[in-house]
Amino acid sequence: MRRVVAALASAGLAAMLAVTAAAETVEALQARIEDRQIAVYVHKPAGAGPFPVLVLSHGSPRDAAGRAEFGKGTLAAVARHFTARGVMVAVPIRRGYGAEGGAWAEGYGACDRAEFHRAGLASARDIRAALDAVLSRPDADGRRVVLMGVSAGGWGSLAAASQSVPGLLGVVNFAGGRGSQKAGEVCSPDALVSAAARYGGGSRVPQLWLYSSNDRFFGPEIAGRLHRAFQDAGGRAEFVAAPPFGEDGHRYIRAIDQWQGKVDGFLATMGFTGRR
Repeated sequence: MRRVVAALASAGLAAMLAVTAAAETVEALQARIEDRQIAVYVHKPAGAGPFPVLVLSHGSPRDAAGRAEFGKGTLAAVARHFTARGVMVAVPIRRGYGAEGGAWAEGYGACDRAEFHRAGLASARDIRAALDAVLSRPDADGRRVVLMGVSAGGWGSLAAASQSVPGLLGVVNFAGGRGSQKAGEVCSPDALVSAAARYGGGSRVPQLWLYSSNDRFFGPEIAGRLHRAFQDAGGRAEFVAAPPFGEDGHRYIRAIDQWQGKVDGFLATMGFTGRR
């Protein structure tokens, strides 16, 4: 009997989340950065709010041609995971990405003297512009903000959090970094580690870092160095050595069933998550 009741309860919860996900709406906003604009796709839960705000930032493919592929569907499954929990999710399509992205703003220069700190701050400008646009809405709770990103988006989230961001409670970084040329090869790794330390020196909020053991962009060795440098400089980040995922763990953010317990728990400890 207990198994039957548990099964019914589980089915009921699944149905409730399915209804919530179905009730999600996606709206397109424009965020201005000087004389340019970027698209921001806002995934809004059902209800009136105000909702906590998660800025969810995409990565950057090695192939420049791949930058045009970002748009409304970018990270949509991850966004739905959070809207089902009462969170408003903003997905900015940064400068140089999407069908009409214009000039790329996140270049780091020559591989042998890469300027990763500057490149991250360029991403951070887009993230902050997107956040400002979303917080102008009456259904956004400016007291509860979290930055989350993958790869270059994770790196940009670290950069943004090294500055003063009103309402920022924490950061979730999936495989953050820059400069991967091919599997096992990163431009100017010492410069990347140095930039992580600079971000750590300015960080004031708790962070959660997740790197898969078979990440073919930023493997365990460089990921560990980034984390140690960040922490040694004063940053607070829990490191999760995530299990392998598919052929390339750099896509671990797609393994929602694997990371949801850890990430949701981290967000709950800071009072961020909405309904559960």
